[in-house]
Amino acid sequence: MAQEVTNFARFYATFNKIPYSGDREDLKKEMVEKVTFGRTNSLREVTKREYQDLCEGLEKIYPSNRINEAAREELRRQRSICLKLMQKLGIDTTDWNRVNAFCQDGRIAGKQFRDITSEELEQLAKKLRSIERKGGIRELEEPGPKAIVVPFK
Repeated sequence: MAQEVTNFARFYATFNKIPYSGDREDLKKEMVEKVTFGRTNSLREVTKREYQDLCEGLEKIYPSNRINEAAREELRRQRSICLKLMQKLGIDTTDWNRVNAFCQDGRIAGKQFRDITSEELEQLAKKLRSIERKGGIRELEEPGPKAIVVPFK
């Protein structure tokens, strides 16, 4: 059987967080044996599906580390700041379609609000503060009455 999985980074990222005082190699073999129902105890011989099940099981027991939680909390804080600034500018932040339409403008962010990264949120906050300092968002004025053009006969 050809080796189906060649990159084990996802497994080891979670596996290395497990507090364990015994032989870690034995623990790994035991986990692999359970997920393959006794077929093998070698991580190199697992199928893609078995590898995925193993990783998902580990991630449920040992969720993301504190660094990821801190990054997620920072992203949340920055989103909140941007939404408050948008609200000050008169954008209805209770309507995600309006928030996304505003953010998708190339002059603002060029993408939906949920896709904006942490660094881009910092830039967006600066833009929104600048817009606020300059008087806010101006509505497009309706043009005056149009001249009626009568073609010559």
